[in-house]
Amino acid sequence: MEAMRGGKFLQKFRLYETRSKFYLVGRDKSRTLWRVLKIDRLESTDLGIQEDPTSYTENECQELLWRIHEGNRLTGGLKFVTKCYGIIGFMKFLGPYYMVIITRRRKVGTICGHDIYSIGKSEMIAIPCPIVCPNVANSRDENRYKRLLCSVDLTKDFFFSYSYNIMRSLQKNINDKNTGHVVYETMFVWNEFLTRAMRNHLKNTDWTVALVHGFFKQSKLSVSGKDFWLTLIARRSRHFAGTRFMKRGVNEKGRVANDVETEQIVFEDTPDDIPSQITSVVQHRGSIPLVWFQETSRLNIRPEITLKSDVDYKATRLHFENLVLRYGNPIVILNLIKTREKKPRESLLRAEFAKAIHYINKGLPDDKRLKFLHMDLSKLSRRKGANVLGLLNKVASDVLELTDLLHCEITTSSKPLDASSGQGPCDIKINDDFCAATMVPLLLQKGVLRTNCIDCLDRTNVAQFAYGLAALGRQLHVLKLTEEPKIDLHDPLADDLMDFYERMGDTLAIQYGGSAAHNKIFCEQRGQWKAATQSQEFLRTLQRYYNNAYTDPEKQDAINVFLGHFQPQQGKPPLWKLDSDQHYNIGRQGTLSEETGRFIKRSLSDGNILCENSAPVSDRNVGENNTASELLPVQQLDDIREPTDSAPEIYMCETNPCPSTKYSTMPGRHSISQERQSYLKRLGYPELHSSNFLDLDLLSSSGNSCDEEAFESRSSIIHSPLDGISVGSTTTYSEPGHNDEGRDDTDLSRSSSQLSDSRDYSDRFAQWVANGGMLCY
Repeated sequence: MEAMRGGKFLQKFRLYETRSKFYLVGRDKSRTLWRVLKIDRLESTDLGIQEDPTSYTENECQELLWRIHEGNRLTGGLKFVTKCYGIIGFMKFLGPYYMVIITRRRKVGTICGHDIYSIGKSEMIAIPCPIVCPNVANSRDENRYKRLLCSVDLTKDFFFSYSYNIMRSLQKNINDKNTGHVVYETMFVWNEFLTRAMRNHLKNTDWTVALVHGFFKQSKLSVSGKDFWLTLIARRSRHFAGTRFMKRGVNEKGRVANDVETEQIVFEDTPDDIPSQITSVVQHRGSIPLVWFQETSRLNIRPEITLKSDVDYKATRLHFENLVLRYGNPIVILNLIKTREKKPRESLLRAEFAKAIHYINKGLPDDKRLKFLHMDLSKLSRRKGANVLGLLNKVASDVLELTDLLHCEITTSSKPLDASSGQGPCDIKINDDFCAATMVPLLLQKGVLRTNCIDCLDRTNVAQFAYGLAALGRQLHVLKLTEEPKIDLHDPLADDLMDFYERMGDTLAIQYGGSAAHNKIFCEQRGQWKAATQSQEFLRTLQRYYNNAYTDPEKQDAINVFLGHFQPQQGKPPLWKLDSDQHYNIGRQGTLSEETGRFIKRSLSDGNILCENSAPVSDRNVGENNTASELLPVQQLDDIREPTDSAPEIYMCETNPCPSTKYSTMPGRHSISQERQSYLKRLGYPELHSSNFLDLDLLSSSGNSCDEEAFESRSSIIHSPLDGISVGSTTTYSEPGHNDEGRDDTDLSRSSSQLSDSRDYSDRFAQWVANGGMLCY
């Protein structure tokens, strides 16, 4: 919603009807401003909306309604329909338009005096009166589309604000004062399509609310006897949105599946809800930005991964250009997928992802290169005595040294804010009183941490908690609530934050994956009974499998209708008769060729169908800013091939400990055997010492080693395309008290003398930031 005269916002509405019109009467919170919107009910197929330009008082508005009643007495007069709290949007299927409104709301939080709400109840109302309603309004297809739209439960995980741009981070709101149409067109407003016709006609957003989908939780916590408010927000992108096996990887526009921005806001508790200081930190999760997919299977709980070639990694490049536009540099990538598997699945993506980052970095200046960290979290979590959260927290602390966080001072005045005074980007308006607040940034976040696993749900959520915990320590420190910028994992405050992230993880996992998240590491941290944890994980696996196989197709259809990706048309096939995402080309190009129809893949595109034999993905600019395309110049791709079954086999010993490995004396670098280098060269991997990699999995300098993972140790032969990712200068994450004995064949064992001569971790991290390379664990 936009601020109206005097900085007011319409927040409460009453809907009335006559035979010919709907009258929506809106008022602000203080009951000083009243407006009227008229909706034509005699038009059967078009949307007729007219806004009364007059601002009324309460008495004037009541007088107006009485005159309308008297003028329509012969046809039944003016009747009250319902009270509501904003328009979600208008939808048209095959017949008339419908209006979707909020009839009940719940307050879920406050940010700088701006109230945040969720939806308690919504209602869909047909616009035309029954006497002009077309026959198709009650047809079987029309009713099915209505049920499909209503299956999107707006009472779960949608939230909005009348006066605060909740679809943008706090830092974005400070730096960008744009409102109205601009904020509705951002990637996190899910009802952009539903409100588009009304916004374009009225040229304002006074009557609609912008819905954000994801997660919102706010609670008051205490540290050292001081109260503060912790707010955790997850914003899910509407671009390439969908369910787990329906939307994977990246599409041709650089948009990834399961794209979620997470913001953690902390401010001190004050009586008037206006803190003197506020801090915020943002992180990002999203599917691996390669063109890949998995076909849903009712017989296979883990479908095969199909990786599609993308010439010059154009889609991947577009994705990272978009991240730079949104967050700036540096972009730090934390990749948590598996390094080695008995049957390569995730490891295929890991290898290709590393090649893509290396290729993109070749065309970037040193200060703008992508920072790539790899950690096989699944392997580490199964290692006896491994402190996974401690290691992730160490990584997070050092990433925060790169990106920093937002810290602002807030000053208030009793004078009304003059919108024409040009006071700068840090002026904000506090609801319907006349208090102008000015935010003065003391620190700004630069860049972002991008975390992914295969689904960006379970392992990603653990890593995001570790980053949030490291950030919370710094946030409380800059607010002068604590003396040290660090929170111990066993601190009660860490348990409180873990509850926040566990709930967020469950919510996001249900939205995308069909079940709550697998929280094994959180359960172990709390010391929960192992058998109970295993039972819970098993049940969630079954629930996720069932929903992916049986309910996700209809859920995807509902999302496509809600977001406007599919728009029903008379004479065209209905959505449920189309295979996956065929509707994109049918709606825009008329028909599908037979050749195209044979190779449709459901998760490759939210705008066009990509085929196995289709032409390379075309290069496109992201948004309206064309300067981003200059960040990542296209270069000719070297002849890089996928490993095949003919690749050399890597043998693994089962019981005997691995022999110690000798290293060269070259400072900061480990030697790799000529045999291994020859193997990497045959696979087409990048030259050694040439890209910004920080790999937390140590690579063996020989072909033989031990693996602690039970399912891998039962096999003596394993094919892997992953070895070639060891590029650049290599250092190690060291974990206190960890025994290096028995590491698997992705580990480089170090002698005790070399361990004692190791540099301080922070110095090694700084060297990686400055010079690139790889850091292994």
